[in-house]
Amino acid sequence: MKAEQISEHVWSLSTWLVIPLRVWVVVEPDGVTLVDAGIPFLTKGILSFIDQLGAGPLKQIVLTHGHSDHVGAVKRIVEARKTPVFAHEIEIPYLEGKEPYPRRKKAEMTVTPGVVQPLRKTAEGELETTAGLTPYHTPGHSPGHVVYYHEADGVLLAGDLFTSKAGKLNRPMPMFTADMAEALKSSLILRELQPAHLEVCHGKPVKRPAEHLDEYLQTTARAHAIPESVWQ
Repeated sequence: MKAEQISEHVWSLSTWLVIPLRVWVVVEPDGVTLVDAGIPFLTKGILSFIDQLGAGPLKQIVLTHGHSDHVGAVKRIVEARKTPVFAHEIEIPYLEGKEPYPRRKKAEMTVTPGVVQPLRKTAEGELETTAGLTPYHTPGHSPGHVVYYHEADGVLLAGDLFTSKAGKLNRPMPMFTADMAEALKSSLILRELQPAHLEVCHGKPVKRPAEHLDEYLQTTARAHAIPESVWQ
């Protein structure tokens, strides 16, 4: 597993298993937050890195969504560190195996029921910023997919909202994407946030991703026959 500091507060931990796979560690004064948990064999490497970093205890795990390659190490990490785990409330019935993900024939439990809690909300009903990360609901790849924006560092941790190719935005893997049109619409978050640096789970980082957005929208819409009215 390769560890790389990508900004003042954010580290990327990456490996390769048929395709690239990334999770992220976000540092605060009183501990660290893990964003996504990869697959089970990453458990030891993730915990060893956090211990070696010496930035305090693992305070929480926050998930972009509940697919197995994003939550695989949750069980072992929680057993070792008793840390809370959070995901969007919409995602929880799917990852607990109570409902099948869209376009899947049957439900699959990727995390034991009761382990994952809903992301906290403000009094106004907005998703609450935690560890310097503001979550944004970006459905499409999965119903409760979220991205996390570290505003102070200008870093967007985008999970599977995109992949990347040759330093540019690329569509999420169609085979595992519930609704490509909805994912395309969710990609407009880049215009709102204008991040300096985009991280995806499956691929390399993209610098100034909003500059590539128009090309991405056109290319993906053509490939999937998505009307322009969906994302304009």
